[in-house]
Amino acid sequence: MLMAAWVMVSISCSGQGDEVKLPSFASTLAGRNAEFGEPFGVAHTGGRTFITDGERGVAAEVTPDGSVRTIAAGLGTPSGITVLPSGELVIAETGRHTIVGVSPGGEKRIIAGADGIHGTADGLANEATFNGPIGVACDEKGRIFVADTYNDRIRVIEDGRVRTIAGGEIGSMDGTGSGARFDTPTGIAIWHNKLLVADTGNSRIRVIEPDGTVWTLAGGATSDRRDGMLSSSLFVAPSAIAVDSEYRIFVLDGNAVRVILPDIFPTVRTLNDGERGLRDGAVSGSRFSRPSGIAVSTNGDIVVADSENRLVRLLSHEVGTPVTQDDADRLRDDPAEFRSRQPARWPYDPPAAVRDVAGTLGEIRGELRPGNDQVWFHNGLDIAGSYGETARFVRTEKVLRPVAAENFGSLRELIRMPTLGYIHIRLGRDASDRPFGDPRFQFTRDSSGKLINVRVPRGTEFSAGEPIGTLNPMNHVHLIAGRPGREMNAIDALALPGISDDRAPTILGVRFYDANWRSIETSKTSARIKLSGKVRIVLRAYDQMTGNSERRRLGLFKAGWQLFGRDGRDEASPLHWNITFARMPDNSAVRYVYADGSHSGATGETIFDYIVTNFVNGDEVREEFFDTGSFAPGEYTIRVLAGDHFGNIASKDIAVELIR
Repeated sequence: MLMAAWVMVSISCSGQGDEVKLPSFASTLAGRNAEFGEPFGVAHTGGRTFITDGERGVAAEVTPDGSVRTIAAGLGTPSGITVLPSGELVIAETGRHTIVGVSPGGEKRIIAGADGIHGTADGLANEATFNGPIGVACDEKGRIFVADTYNDRIRVIEDGRVRTIAGGEIGSMDGTGSGARFDTPTGIAIWHNKLLVADTGNSRIRVIEPDGTVWTLAGGATSDRRDGMLSSSLFVAPSAIAVDSEYRIFVLDGNAVRVILPDIFPTVRTLNDGERGLRDGAVSGSRFSRPSGIAVSTNGDIVVADSENRLVRLLSHEVGTPVTQDDADRLRDDPAEFRSRQPARWPYDPPAAVRDVAGTLGEIRGELRPGNDQVWFHNGLDIAGSYGETARFVRTEKVLRPVAAENFGSLRELIRMPTLGYIHIRLGRDASDRPFGDPRFQFTRDSSGKLINVRVPRGTEFSAGEPIGTLNPMNHVHLIAGRPGREMNAIDALALPGISDDRAPTILGVRFYDANWRSIETSKTSARIKLSGKVRIVLRAYDQMTGNSERRRLGLFKAGWQLFGRDGRDEASPLHWNITFARMPDNSAVRYVYADGSHSGATGETIFDYIVTNFVNGDEVREEFFDTGSFAPGEYTIRVLAGDHFGNIASKDIAVELIR
């Protein structure tokens, strides 16, 4: 009944269904010169666009030419933003648990909540309390609706008072008022006379009727991205929501921009590529990285706060200015600058005690074989410890992700800070699963009292050396350096105290293949390998660091090849360091780095077979060959090299004959 009513209202109000075209082009509106730390909330009214920046604590206006003007500073991790009919900005000040107003002149006032105090109290606005509110929306009457995120409630501020409309305990249930359940609701929007809620933790889009009745519009029990009819559609983690004049509902879902179309048979459609990245151009191929805020402008353009990319993006009917590689490079953390921000320490005590490095950036995880896609790059640095040992933050940072703690109770339990990530941790608790008593870790228990989840709210701050939790049976901290999608090699970016290495990598062998992956073997009558046409070179090697046990097998920092004259002294070609792991490549590049048969993990044999004729360095990925036709026929020496981050290099020379 509710769904049928929605279809009738939507079609009658829009009068057009899906006749108005959706935006076709993606471009970058602002942020190319690192004006933002973390753009999060977006509001658009009267031709003006407003942005909140959670990292830098400011609210700003973005002009049509991309200029950024700060309106208010000193905010406590601001998130959602909306505009009252009076023109006053309303901002969810997540880090301080308040809802604040900012006048056109930049004057701030607390509309509701107690500065720095979280709670669940309704009542007078100056006595009510919130817990990390993220989403805000207002109607033409001036009522302010709040997604009180970590209270799992939807609240309203009207006539100087705060009351709860729906929700209470964390959960997933339709119902009325306190009988309904949400899990970390973040986005909220006005839709007809109803509210739309991006129920992030439940992977659903929920609707709240004027009487407080809550029902599910889209999404199900499974967290996934599936387009199609509302009844079968799925969402991953919807975080922001907006409605245009046609009553089309736009949703940010993970890295996807999606739309719910109010046709006779309503459908969900993903507009962009849906994968993490940074790409402008046709909307269908565009990429974002944790987009967190969305608004529809008066001319139908869609403004998106692309948080991890630190940009404000525009989906439009007109071709805008695309982001360039130079723009992207300016926004990327530089390892040397990153090292200089804070003193280095290890993720254990004592902070300067050198620990065993058990895994490095770029190592393959899983087994590479035809038809198997369950392979990926290791994106951090594994630092060994003891079961139950206390792990500690290596830098002072505050949480920015609305859902920063994930995978509770699993071996991959983690917390993601803005520029660092920590995996394989029992967050906020000891080896016996007893909480530390740190209120920054907010635990959920089931009816029997068993711990079933932990949340660390957006805006929570931690200092270097404070405990994260304890090591689980993986017995190491997986430490990630760099923003998601732009990870750096942690050995370089952190320069951990006392770390050193005087051991060169070990080369186990070199093999040659033709362009079709047919093996090229040494002739029975000649010690030289005869090569012709386009050739692939595969290097089997591993690295070890000072202090590693002999069983330890680490990945290389770089690998390459060079051609010499017959005597091995005259350079016939430059040195090609083709495979380099200063920065994290996209996981789609795994098959460009490693040959079939490569595999590693927590157990079993480790094999790293590097295709050194391919080129992979961060975002640059391409298939290449040793093209024998570029050299005169004759006898040569191919030198294949394996290097580590500390400058240690191993090499192997192979005698070859180039033939036509």
